[in-house]
Amino acid sequence: MNKTTALTALRVHLAETQPAPGDRLPPERDLAARIGCSRQTIRAALDVLAREGTVWRHVGQGTFWGPRPDGARVRDAVLIELTSPMDLMEARLTLEPSVAARAAQMAHPDDGARLMTHVEAGRAARDPAMCEQADSAFHRAVAEIARNPVLLGVLSYLSDVRRRRAWQHEWGRTYRRIGVAEFRGLHSAQHATIAEAIARGDAEAAQDSMRAHLQTIRDSMSKTVKID
Repeated sequence: MNKTTALTALRVHLAETQPAPGDRLPPERDLAARIGCSRQTIRAALDVLAREGTVWRHVGQGTFWGPRPDGARVRDAVLIELTSPMDLMEARLTLEPSVAARAAQMAHPDDGARLMTHVEAGRAARDPAMCEQADSAFHRAVAEIARNPVLLGVLSYLSDVRRRRAWQHEWGRTYRRIGVAEFRGLHSAQHATIAEAIARGDAEAAQDSMRAHLQTIRDSMSKTVKID
């Protein structure tokens, strides 16, 4: 297969798979096997797409879909693609208990009711997508109540990572294992415990409750995601 034919076949393959902007493409050897050409030929086809701005390449890390981002956004894109779901959970376990403690120290009188609104949304969730939406909203609210823009920015970044297409498969497997009933029950009860501790200004209890909650999620993930 020559470069022109491989390029056409590669365009068709990418149109069918529809990678999201920033997604890392499969390695050259895998693309070559799928297209039915040599690695040298697929590399030449990718070079054409790179010149067009359809993909961008990072030496040692791979080829990414979409136009090349600038500056720090390149590092962010590579970091996201190289980070595993368990790496994300470890980061959350490191950061979020302290954020919950800070939220308890900074909470206003109406913040407890605000958190309970998100708890009730979780209890009323009817499918995995609603569960994940309620979960994300609750944890963001905790970060907002901490009233520290740096912490909020970091946790928002971690939350955005969860929504990338490359992550959805592993998150989906985890939520299927947890199940809607468990989220509406155990996980929402844990959210309520965190909310109550924050509302009464108990920083230690908020920190411990958040850690226990995230550990529950990590334990569920460990049954579906390989831990190195």
